[in-house]
Amino acid sequence: MKFLILIFSMIFSFYGNYTFSQKRNNTFSNTKLFENIKVRNIGPAKVSGRITKVIKDHSDKNIWYVTVASGNIWKTENSGTTWIPIFEHYGSSSIGTITMDPHNSKILWVGSGENNSQRSVGFGDGIYKSIDGGVTWANMGLKTSEHIAKIIVDPNDSDNIFVASQGPLWRSGGERGLYNSTDGGKNWTRILHVNDDTGISDVVMDHENNNVMYASTYQRRRHFGIVVAGGPDGGIFKSIDKGKTWKKLKNGLPGGDLGRIGLAISPQQSNVVYALITAKEKTKGFYRSEDYGETWKKMSDYQVVDSQYYVEIFPDPHQFDKVYSVDMRSYVTEDGGKTFNRIPENKKHVDSHDVLFDLNDPDYIMISCDGGIYESFDRMKTWRFIDNLPIIQLYRVGIDNQKPFYNVYGGTQDNDSFGGPSRTKNRSGIRNSDWFVTTGGDGFQVRVDPSDPNILYTMSQYAGIMRYDKSNGEKIGIRPQPGPNESAFRWNWDSPLVISPHNTDRLYFASNYLFQSDDRGDSWQKISPDLTRNEDRNKKKVMGKIWGIDAIFKNVFTSPLGTIVALDESRLQEGLIIVGTDDGLVKVTRDNGDNWETYENFNGVPSRAYVTDVIASKHDINTIYVSFNYHKYGDFKPYLIVTRDGGKSWSSIASNLPKNNFVWTIVEDHLNPNLLFVGTEFGMFYSVNAGSSWNEFQAIPTIPIRDLEIHEGEDDLVAASFGRGFYIVDDYSPIREFKSELLSKEAHLFSVKDVYQYIVASPEKSATGHNFFSSPNPTYGLKLSYYLKDDLKSRYESRQEDDKIKSSRGETINYPTTQVLEEESKEKNPKILLTIMNSKGDIIRRINANRTKGYHEKYWDLRTFSNRNIDEENNYSGPLVPPGIYTIHLEKFENNILSSLSDKIKFKVEQLGSKSSQDDREKLFAFQVKFDRLFSNFQNLVSDIEDAIETVDGEINKVINSSTDKDVKSLDDKKGSLMDLRLILTGTRSLDDYADVYSGSSPSVQSRLGGMSWELNNTTSLPTKTHEMTYEISKADYDRVLKTFNELMD
Repeated sequence: MKFLILIFSMIFSFYGNYTFSQKRNNTFSNTKLFENIKVRNIGPAKVSGRITKVIKDHSDKNIWYVTVASGNIWKTENSGTTWIPIFEHYGSSSIGTITMDPHNSKILWVGSGENNSQRSVGFGDGIYKSIDGGVTWANMGLKTSEHIAKIIVDPNDSDNIFVASQGPLWRSGGERGLYNSTDGGKNWTRILHVNDDTGISDVVMDHENNNVMYASTYQRRRHFGIVVAGGPDGGIFKSIDKGKTWKKLKNGLPGGDLGRIGLAISPQQSNVVYALITAKEKTKGFYRSEDYGETWKKMSDYQVVDSQYYVEIFPDPHQFDKVYSVDMRSYVTEDGGKTFNRIPENKKHVDSHDVLFDLNDPDYIMISCDGGIYESFDRMKTWRFIDNLPIIQLYRVGIDNQKPFYNVYGGTQDNDSFGGPSRTKNRSGIRNSDWFVTTGGDGFQVRVDPSDPNILYTMSQYAGIMRYDKSNGEKIGIRPQPGPNESAFRWNWDSPLVISPHNTDRLYFASNYLFQSDDRGDSWQKISPDLTRNEDRNKKKVMGKIWGIDAIFKNVFTSPLGTIVALDESRLQEGLIIVGTDDGLVKVTRDNGDNWETYENFNGVPSRAYVTDVIASKHDINTIYVSFNYHKYGDFKPYLIVTRDGGKSWSSIASNLPKNNFVWTIVEDHLNPNLLFVGTEFGMFYSVNAGSSWNEFQAIPTIPIRDLEIHEGEDDLVAASFGRGFYIVDDYSPIREFKSELLSKEAHLFSVKDVYQYIVASPEKSATGHNFFSSPNPTYGLKLSYYLKDDLKSRYESRQEDDKIKSSRGETINYPTTQVLEEESKEKNPKILLTIMNSKGDIIRRINANRTKGYHEKYWDLRTFSNRNIDEENNYSGPLVPPGIYTIHLEKFENNILSSLSDKIKFKVEQLGSKSSQDDREKLFAFQVKFDRLFSNFQNLVSDIEDAIETVDGEINKVINSSTDKDVKSLDDKKGSLMDLRLILTGTRSLDDYADVYSGSSPSVQSRLGGMSWELNNTTSLPTKTHEMTYEISKADYDRVLKTFNELMD
């Protein structure tokens, strides 16, 4: 083995080093500089999220495709062992259904827009097609359908596609009904349409006679605090000519108002058709036909808990008349619907939405639900949970000030409220086991006492607030209650709570009233009148009329109308409180509730728009930001306004936010009043000019960002996504530091933060299998961010670029002179270097960095360079540097000249978790550097000896092959002496192979140094006496071999 040492004398001092970064594709345009700043997803997958559909590849059952209510599409090629998202940056995150071409499993059809109608549903932008197994997708139209429930590919003609569109949920019109394409999705024809308020919820095709089809119509509408989930236009239709004509089925079916209807055809007898019908009390139930739908019989009164959320039925392919109904708690009938029994769901999440069978295994079933995917291999006696699919739907995010790493908290759709670390010291990252539940149910806001990170205020739906002591696990309910003769309070599904920035014992909590507690929730005082419009929602028109009390699922499973939904208190003035309501009001008190100002007319904002967020500026007492949402009336525009004069005037700052992308939340930077962040239905944006223009975080997929928090101590932006868990922008301070004049500089090194140094722990279990889920920690070490105005190119690269431009323009390319070519050959490649120095001015490390224009991030691992094998391919890190003050600056190596590009920036390396003193760390470092130098010298010597052996071998071969009679014995003796020296240094393979036999042989220098290198690499403790002894022995052996070698070579 040879050890090649390359010495870069022009660039390196004793502590210089190069590391090569991977090329990144950086976009660069004015304030879009940071569009590709890194964003870290931390999951978790401890609980999963709402699944709408799972299909398996008919040619390979290990390949699954999973559509998520608001978390895109995922694919596994190994039955759930690992997953990849395959629909991250398209027009919608909400997916209703997926279908595979029966003749070509690479062809997939996806209907965007969840096929449910409950309060947290997302919308889509049409139908998509993939012809390469989900690698790429094309939108094939029906862009205003918004909610696609079902897709059928004709088993006899892959170009013949049927799409059931429920149509827009929050408005009339749109591409609503049953659509057909006969040319593979290029053109669409609506073949079944009732009216602009009624769509198609289900469609099925007879597997024995594909000309026979059944479809159910569904009339529904939802607004803020209002829902009607049925009407007179619901029903079941049949076609016997593959959709060309349809007739409404009536014989035996209920009339009047009908809600959602689920359909299925018996796999064993296609004449048997099932229908689960949502209707009024006497006519609701499970219906069955034995004559292809011509006549029907009501089998039972069975109905799901919530027809907006379920009403899908799945006949068992292995047993006639056995049908599953997904529900909050799912049921099955084995007698064609006469009786329904709960399925075994022990250890399984409730709220199911999809069932998948194995045609070759009657014991197998997969059920997908609000909690993710569950499989059973023993007829539901036991369940396997897929715990590595991070699609959790978060309503809210909270953070604490825990040291050294803060915790992140969130409330989820039907999966509890919980918390977990923003990062760990574990090499595995953030594991599912690192997360803990704070309260059950549908989770919402978690607020943490700033003065005591063990005290949490954690919430479930409709103000189910608990004070939770993390130190002992105790919880106590602290929800305000009405007094004697007082009407019930109206609580929103997601009721707002804040801890006063002026008194950490003081809480503000809102229903239709604002409550204050000064004793951490033990008691409450109402400090406002009803701050809403208090309008009667039953008197509001829905689908053009006022519906009676017996309308299908009227206002069931929806928040009351007239609630406070947004709340903030100014950190600049105690008692300055802003609230926003679900009916379009903004109320402000400047004296802790004694007096209130009302704001309700905002130019360009629809009246009664839902106030999604209010924030009082952290910098100016007269500045308030408000975001509105009108999507539940079919208006998806972003509404974002500000007042800078205490409410006298308001102006829009939505500016260039995408016009079909409504706003959920806004936060203001704590140091720069011009730096704002917003979370929208389709991603996250920032503005460096107080909302005059916005730029998107490109690393965030198309996903709803419901809530944002800034960790002011770390300069981290923490986001709650509704479908992909938490996202963190680690140390976004470079965005804050941005100024327009920066763009004219050759380069800029952004400020750095003090950094913790610690030993990264090994995983508790290393052989966890590929299904083990963990989220990444930030890269260990010091984050270094810099900007380059232009690419740094060599002469050769510049000439190549010029030639390319001339060629593209059709211009003549000039051939370089020999002098130019000679200069190019002599020039070393240019480099951008990040240079770290200690407090004495010694260079500790040089890091080779990206030299393309734009914004870049790099990390220093808090180690000095290693003397071992320093070349462009092997850049080993040396020992950890001692704690202390260091500097960083940016350098450029160009035309064989090294020059500085920035001033030196000071920062502190602070040790974490070590019991060693500063003096001990200095001694350890000195020993490690001394050891590292010996190891390097050892490698050099081994390389020199091997080169010498090779040289002697060459001389021996020359003599043997020559006509001279020269004796080779002296050369052979020399080779033997060199091999003896190598034996002392490295040992031999033969001794290694027979170590048990030759156990008494003395360890080689390589063996001693190799073992000690591993032992000293991850410690902050002083070297042991054994280490010191081993070093001295190794040093003595090395010195002896070096002396002998030099004598041999003289």
